[in-house]
Amino acid sequence: MDKLLQIISRNSDFTAAQLAAMLGEPEQEVINRINQYKEDGIIKGTKTLINWDKVENSGVTAIIELKVTPKPETGFDDIAKVVMSYDNVESVYLAASSRYDLIATVKGDTIQEIAEFVSKRLSTLDAVIGTATNFVLTQYKEGGVVYYDEDDNEEQRSMIF
Repeated sequence: MDKLLQIISRNSDFTAAQLAAMLGEPEQEVINRINQYKEDGIIKGTKTLINWDKVENSGVTAIIELKVTPKPETGFDDIAKVVMSYDNVESVYLAASSRYDLIATVKGDTIQEIAEFVSKRLSTLDAVIGTATNFVLTQYKEGGVVYYDEDDNEEQRSMIF
């Protein structure tokens, strides 16, 4: 696997000079490779990971599983494109599961908002034959970044007891 891609997938804040030093390569070569990755569609963008558990009124996240009927010509691609087109859908995956075919991550202000989205938007799509909605309670890790903090956990446990 490409070492440069591994490094920047974990932290995109490194400068080209820092990356060059880590890789033992000339800085211009690193810049050229990154530009080529962007041009080839390998690097699709950069993203800041936010611990939403620490942000007041940050909304809710749901992982929605969809059982769908694929189309003979395009398989799951057409329905995935429709699901991806909604603004509150953050990610869509084709899954190798015996129960569900697509998995979507959805953000909303409230549980009710997501429930309405599932019942009025996703469930009504012709290809969708079933859904299961799982609400995220705590985020422990994303994109290789650990969100779990022992101190925060102690505070939550003391509130429960």
